[in-house]
Amino acid sequence: MVVLSASVCTRQGKALVSRQFVEMNRLRVEGLLAAFPKLIGHAKQHTYVETDAVRYVYQPLENNLYLLLITTKASNIVEDLGTLRLLAKVVPDVAGGFQEHAINENAFELIFAFDEVLTAGGYKEDVSLSAIRTNLLMDSHEEKIANALQKSKQDAAKVEMQKKAKTLQEEKMANLRQSFVTGQPTSVPTGRMEGFGGGGAPSQQGAIGGFMDQFQQSNQQNQQQQNNVPEEYNPYAALQQPKAVAAAAPKVLAKSGMKLGGMGGGKKNSLISAMAAEDNLFGGASAGADFGFGAPVAPPAAAPSTPLTLSLEEKITVSMNREGAVESCEVKGIMNLTANTDAGAAAVIAVNKAQLPPSFNYATHPKVDKKGYEQQGILSLKGGKGFPVGRGVGILRWSHSSEDGAPISINCWPEDEGNGRIMVNIEMELLRDDLVLHDVNILIPLGTQQPPAIESIDGQMKHDPAAGMMCWHFDVVDASVSNGSLEFSVEGTNPDVFFPIQIAFRSETLLCPIVVTGVTNSSSGAPIPNEMTKTFSAERYQVA
Repeated sequence: MVVLSASVCTRQGKALVSRQFVEMNRLRVEGLLAAFPKLIGHAKQHTYVETDAVRYVYQPLENNLYLLLITTKASNIVEDLGTLRLLAKVVPDVAGGFQEHAINENAFELIFAFDEVLTAGGYKEDVSLSAIRTNLLMDSHEEKIANALQKSKQDAAKVEMQKKAKTLQEEKMANLRQSFVTGQPTSVPTGRMEGFGGGGAPSQQGAIGGFMDQFQQSNQQNQQQQNNVPEEYNPYAALQQPKAVAAAAPKVLAKSGMKLGGMGGGKKNSLISAMAAEDNLFGGASAGADFGFGAPVAPPAAAPSTPLTLSLEEKITVSMNREGAVESCEVKGIMNLTANTDAGAAAVIAVNKAQLPPSFNYATHPKVDKKGYEQQGILSLKGGKGFPVGRGVGILRWSHSSEDGAPISINCWPEDEGNGRIMVNIEMELLRDDLVLHDVNILIPLGTQQPPAIESIDGQMKHDPAAGMMCWHFDVVDASVSNGSLEFSVEGTNPDVFFPIQIAFRSETLLCPIVVTGVTNSSSGAPIPNEMTKTFSAERYQVA
C-alpha cells in the first residue's frame, strides 16, 4: 500500500489535520480535499471512492468529521481499511474525542501519531495502539530510575534539614533557660524598669518580662535560621549549584587586546554523574573525592614557583554496549598556558609536530601563529605579542574519534535466578597496556537499597544504600593488573536496572603522544623554567 495523505477533515472538505507522506504541494492537497465532498453521496455507506488518479478511503466520525486516507489506485484496499481502523482508534486516544477544538489543540500530537502508523513514502508500520502510546510518551526506564533516585535524595535532604532545624531550636532554648536560671544579666528595656519603680535591681517579674522579650527575639532568629537551613545544610545542594570555596574575586576589566579562552569544561548532564560527584564516588577523577577508599585529598594550590605553567588535559567520552563492544569513542585534548610573570609571557612553545599521528585532528587558537606551528611546530602569538599574565589560555587543541581508543572494557551479565534475586557477573579489562589508570571507579545501579551479596571480587566495593548503587574500585589498573571480575547477587527481577554503568578514572598518560620539546624566550632564545602537568580522565564513560 502507498498512502499519499492522512487527514481529519469536515464534510465540506476543510482539513483540521493533514499529513502528507510523499512530495505534494499545498495546491494539490487542497484540490484533492476540496473534491472529496463532491464525490461522496449523502445516503451512501461506501468506505472508499475512486477518481482517475487517486482513491479516497474514508470513515465518518462524530460531529460531521471524516477520517480520510488518499492513496494510489494500486494500493491494497484491505491494508488501507486496516490502517483506517487503526487511525480511527488513534485520533480519540490522542485528542481525547472527536470535537473540532480538541483536534485543533492536539494537532501536532496527531501528526506524530500518524508518523508512528505510516512511514515516509506512505508504507504502513506493524504497530499496535499500545506501542504508539509508548512511543509518544517516550517512556524511559532509565529516566524513571533517575527520577526515583533524585526524589529519594530530596526527601533525605528535607529530613536532614528538619533534624538540623530542630537541633538548633533546642540548643537555643536550652541556652535561654540556662541564662534565666543562673541569673545572668538580661537587657531589659527602660520602660519596663520604670513599671516596677526605683532605680534598683529589677524584680522577678521584670526579669521574666526581659526573658520573654529575649524568647520572642530568639523565635524570630530561629525562624530565619530554619528558612536558611536548605542552603546551609542541604547535603544535595551540589545538584543545583556548586558551593563557593572562597570569597568571589573582584571583577577585573580586561584590557583591550588578545582574548584567549581556556578549555571549557564539559557539561555533565547525566544525573548519575552529578550524584557521583556530590557523594564523592569517583575518587581523584572527581575533585579529589575518595568514596571511602582513602584516596589522597589534593592540598590547596601553592603559589606558582616558575615563570610559566603548562597544562595538558585530555578527556574521553565512550559509549559501550552491554557485551563490552565500543559503540563510540571520542578524545578531546587541550594545551593550556599560564604566564605567571612577564618572562613567561614572552614564551615560545615547541612541540614534536613531525612525530604526531595524523589520526588526530589539531587546531591552534586563531591568535597563534599557525604558519609557525605548521612549518616548525612552534606555538607563539602573531606579531610577536606576549601571552596575558596571570590567566590561563588554550593554545592548541586536538581530537580523535575511533572505536579502538577506549582504555577499559566492561562486560556485564545479569541473570534472573527465578527466586526474586538476580546474579550479576561483571568483567573489567584494560585495553591499552601503555596506560596506568588510578582511582578506577565503576558505578553500578542496583535498583534497590538492599546491599548486594558478594560472591567473589577483585578490588574493593562500597555500597550506597541511599542511592541504591555500589562502587567497584581499583587503586591502580595497569599492565600488571589489567583485568578483574565481580560476582554478586541482589534482590530484584529486572536485569535492566543495572544499566547504565558509569566509569571514572584519572591518569598522567595522554592518548595523544604530544611532547613539549622546548620552552624558550621569544627574544633571546634562552630556556624558560616551567611547570608541566598532564591529566587524562573520563568525561563520560558509559555502558548502556
